[in-house]
Amino acid sequence: MTQIYDRVALIGLGLIASSMAHAIKRTGLAREVVGYARSDETRQIARDIGLCDQIYDTAVEAVTGADLVVLCVPVGAMETVAIDIAPALKAGATVSDVGSVKRAVIDAVAKHLPEGAHFVPAHPLAGTEHSGPKSGFAELFDGRWCIVVPDICQDDQAIENLEALWRGMGSHVDRMDADHHDLVLAVTSHTPHLIAYTMVGVADDLGRVTDSEVIKYSAAGFRDFTRIAASDPTMWRDVFLNNKDATLEILGRFTEELFALQRAIRTEDGDMLHDYFTRTRAIRRGIVEAGQDTDAPDFGRVKS
Repeated sequence: MTQIYDRVALIGLGLIASSMAHAIKRTGLAREVVGYARSDETRQIARDIGLCDQIYDTAVEAVTGADLVVLCVPVGAMETVAIDIAPALKAGATVSDVGSVKRAVIDAVAKHLPEGAHFVPAHPLAGTEHSGPKSGFAELFDGRWCIVVPDICQDDQAIENLEALWRGMGSHVDRMDADHHDLVLAVTSHTPHLIAYTMVGVADDLGRVTDSEVIKYSAAGFRDFTRIAASDPTMWRDVFLNNKDATLEILGRFTEELFALQRAIRTEDGDMLHDYFTRTRAIRRGIVEAGQDTDAPDFGRVKS
């Protein structure tokens, strides 16, 4: 794989950033990968495991001389980081991010970047419920999609280089405008996460079902809800607050569908239920056929 960048700076060293560091090294996409994390403990762990070529104690030091700076922090922290690093950015540097909301990120970050810096937001659609610098692995992005949002970037080469980096890390790449991205993700990610949090909360609040029963008798559906609901709470708080309109729109549609299903169950309308489940089953088949999940039983888990 051809080297694309000389120096890449990762700001924030959680799952996505640590996986990027491994994936970039795997195929030599950059000569040097450096990093910064706000927490002293996180920086020390990253040093101990040799995650990057250099771990810095400030974001300003990390971005100095970098051709590409990737903001891998919660959406709510991106503006503060942008203000901090802006004066230290190399002329012509590309700044990107990995946030799952795009319009709010553009509004928060772009206005603080110096003239000549190229802001190309991106969103890798990959992850696990784990976090921290030890959670990353080079294969996280293999076969997954990364959405690039070049709304405000006027430099085609900066966009193409970032897309080449994500392809080099194993991703399929697509482009979307920020508002469409936020609506799509409200359907495919944000609202499902909110529903998962809600279902786990219902189980926690339901006094007639004990905690031990919930844990002991969890079937695959509820177990996957708990996996989703174990995701980073700070990140998801910021996602919902910063993609409020799209999430509320999809939640409204979800509520309408839920009422229709309630009515069908109450009136014992088996035909409606069967037709509905048949349509939704076809979507699952499409996801498997697109290579975005496995059709192995029990969600592909290996039996112990």
